[in-house]
Amino acid sequence: MLAALGGLEEVQGKRVVLKPNLISASHGPLPCTEGAFILAVARLFVASGADVCIGDSPAFGSARALLSRLGILSELLSLGVTVSDFRQSRSVLLPSGTRARVARQALDCDLLVNMPRVKAHAQARVTLAVKNCFGCLTGLQKPLWHMVYGGQRGSFAQLLLELLDVLPPTLTLVDGIRAMHGTGPMKGRPYPLRLVAAGWNPLAVDTALLQVLGVDWADSPLHQAARKMELPGATMRELTFPLSRPEELAVDDFCVPVHLAPIRFRIFSFFYSSIKRTLLTLASRK
Repeated sequence: MLAALGGLEEVQGKRVVLKPNLISASHGPLPCTEGAFILAVARLFVASGADVCIGDSPAFGSARALLSRLGILSELLSLGVTVSDFRQSRSVLLPSGTRARVARQALDCDLLVNMPRVKAHAQARVTLAVKNCFGCLTGLQKPLWHMVYGGQRGSFAQLLLELLDVLPPTLTLVDGIRAMHGTGPMKGRPYPLRLVAAGWNPLAVDTALLQVLGVDWADSPLHQAARKMELPGATMRELTFPLSRPEELAVDDFCVPVHLAPIRFRIFSFFYSSIKRTLLTLASRK
């Protein structure tokens, strides 16, 4: 796939940040990007001469602790890969005028490698490349965005898409080998999708994967917002496929939620999750 996209000839000596989904491993490894997938990508960039960091701001715990739970921390460290919890941030202005605090490592790298796992989602129906970039926000900003922008008239989906504008060049590598379906992002069931995908436009990658999964764009709040904003990559007619086309890989039994839960957290849930996140992060540091 990388050869089809132009290869990795220009990453030697460059700062590369890998951004997998490290939400939580309390329900097993399925909610996270597969450990073997993360390790394979890290090896590839290290072998290409890049200075590699793996970063995320997990919902609960630390990136280091989650990589350890996935069984790959020791080998990553032996490769010279550094690990970041995205604690340092910088305020950036999104196109709509909204300010966001984004991880310094994600902003200052030469290449951001976005590594989502294909998952059904209780609030968004399905989450792929664009939603995984949400993890570039630091600390409690993610639940705060849910509270402030997640109401019925909120701009949560629009802001997720605007976040792409402030990030550096982003290569998306999708872990769809074993997906999560039924619901998500934590308690879904494994689905043997058996594919990987890549692209330079996260939205375009999502557009193609919706076709693979059999999810209509109108059923995706994120894609509804993307089409309203007339963003490039939001429609299939714009896309080209140097390898397999979506219809060659399409499935007809990938299950997504019929009814979506509110994006806006209840106030009790917001405080509970914020306190739990803080305590688990402190515990993981110890």
